[in-house]
Amino acid sequence: MDEKKLKLANDLLDFIQASPSPFHVVRNIKAALLKQGFKELLPGDKWDLRKSNKYFTSKNETAIVAFVTGKGKIEENGFKIIASHTDSPGIKIKPNIGIRNTEGYVTLNTEVYGGPILSTWFDRPLSIAGRVSLISSDPLYPEARYINIRKPICVIPNLAIHLNREVNEGLKIERQKMLSPILAILNKQLEGKNYLYELIASELKIDPSKILDFDLILYDAGEGSIVGPDNEFISSGKLDNLAMVHTSIQALVDSEPTEATQVVVCFDNEEVGSLSKQGAGAPFLRNVLQRISYQFKNDVESFYRAINHSFMISADMAHALHPAFTEKYDTINRPMINAGPVIKINANQKYTTDSESAAVYEMLCRNAKVPVQRYVNHSDIAGGSTLGGISSGQLDLRSVDIGNPMLAMHSIREFGGVDDHYFVLKSFEEFFK
Repeated sequence: MDEKKLKLANDLLDFIQASPSPFHVVRNIKAALLKQGFKELLPGDKWDLRKSNKYFTSKNETAIVAFVTGKGKIEENGFKIIASHTDSPGIKIKPNIGIRNTEGYVTLNTEVYGGPILSTWFDRPLSIAGRVSLISSDPLYPEARYINIRKPICVIPNLAIHLNREVNEGLKIERQKMLSPILAILNKQLEGKNYLYELIASELKIDPSKILDFDLILYDAGEGSIVGPDNEFISSGKLDNLAMVHTSIQALVDSEPTEATQVVVCFDNEEVGSLSKQGAGAPFLRNVLQRISYQFKNDVESFYRAINHSFMISADMAHALHPAFTEKYDTINRPMINAGPVIKINANQKYTTDSESAAVYEMLCRNAKVPVQRYVNHSDIAGGSTLGGISSGQLDLRSVDIGNPMLAMHSIREFGGVDDHYFVLKSFEEFFK
């Protein structure tokens, strides 16, 4: 395996391990951008932008827009945008204590976020990460603290096969009943106490009474791996979609200023429809692009001209052909792992790709000397949607939907290719040239 490709894949695994929640994803992106000379812009401040400079701004600390202002006129050169998302399907802890005392155990009270493969969450060491909101002097602005308990602290155990002989015939997962991780044995020391709040307070070194609420998720405490005889595969949680976040940010950091303004946006809440203030269905990106345009003495007409000269790559992972379920795929368009990024196409506009935008991305791949594939759903199976189409409700951009091929999408442990991660980075770098 090529050392450059392997290093990039290991960098991805390090990024995923350090980013167990969307809050941590954005915090790590910010740290990387600041290290590379980007300047943070607060949404409530007056901006003062300069050409050929590097900036970023965020929303809710779970979505971020980073950009390098162009050397040319925005109304003539537009924006080159790569969009991805910071969230992954999983399990969240419910508010109002978040725990239950059940038959001698302390268990967490949870709900499902998005569409995870729930069976993969059983019998794994899990931990907790996210944001905790604390009492502050200003009721409109609670103090935010971020937590990552960096060790396994709970498990969702299966019922033994001896008590459920039909388990291998297909198990109906009752979410309220069965997705309750065991956190501790209930003893006299824990009776009557809010154990989760005490655990959080201990980790943050605060008094539990300061805690008002939280946005906490469970995550797999196991690290991702490079696997295969030739180190050709990546096995990790959150490949969908932190692989695209990782490569898009890397491409922006490595880019030089061009005539166009280069933009990377990482939205949140794609897995639940994107209709939040930090999602692709909100005006977050449009507002940032307008502010950039207006900073250079442009009017509304100039902004509309800039949009006409812009292009967006909507980057979200794609399905690879599963060797045991080939009947689930189109008979012709069947992407393979490590055969290049995938252009995603849907006649009913689940994806924004059309022949023109597909041609744009294919030419980028050819120029970057990387292979490219196409994915179309089996005609009898409805597929999902992603960022491109949702963003079109805010910005009428030319756009293509692409992603790297992977297996086990939405499993707690997903499966992709080392070569593909390198290939898609090269295509993004070519786009920003």
